[in-house]
Parts: sequence; structure tokens; C-alpha cells
Amino acid sequence: MANSRSEQISKLLKTLSTTTPDIEAAAVVDNDGLMIASALPGDVEDDRVAAMSAALLGMSERIVRELGRGSFSLAMLRGSGGYTILTRCGAEAVLAVLATDSAKLGLIFLDVSRAAKDVGRLLGG
Repeated sequence: MANSRSEQISKLLKTLSTTTPDIEAAAVVDNDGLMIASALPGDVEDDRVAAMSAALLGMSERIVRELGRGSFSLAMLRGSGGYTILTRCGAEAVLAVLATDSAKLGLIFLDVSRAAKDVGRLLGG
């Protein structure tokens, strides 16, 4: 069952990456930094993405909590080569997305939010 769930999540991530042109890659990582499923390019290391996503999640949650901003929902980093977006998909996992530097963020946020809800349902949260 867990394997089919992972396969369903992988399929959902591949769909997200192919139907939204500006999304280059996506992964679902658990709170401890372990990869649940991914649709990452071959030159991107799964373990590295998972570990960095967990680190960003931990820091983001702490900042939100310490500054009284409620519960963590989304973090976005912008680099010269594009965006990294991290959003909750249930209590136990986050969705990490890499988007191009020319991405239309409104569309990206909408698609990422929908995908995160779908992943959350698959994870039972």
C-alpha cells in the first residue's frame, strides 16, 4: 500500500512538472528530510534536495512561530536562476518545487497549492 501511495504521489508530481511549464522539478519530503517521492531532473540529487528542504522547513517554521505569524504555510526563495518554493502538504511532509526565473507566480502558487492538497490527501492528512 505504501508503495502504491508513493507511486501515486510520484505520478502527481510528474503531472505538476509537465502541465505547468515554469515548474522544473518537484519533490515531497517528510519532516525528517527523507524523500517520499520526486520528479527531479537527473542531475539533481534526491538526498540533497530532501535534506535542504527539511532544513528550510525547520527554519521557516521557527521564524513563523517566533514572529507570531501563525502556522507555517509556504516559503519561497528567489535566486538569479529561479525560485524554490516549499509548502506544507499535511502535518508530516512538505512539497518542494523548483520554478524558472520567469515563472508567473500566481499560477505557480495556485498549482502548487492544489498539488499540496492532493498530496496531503494521499498521505492521509
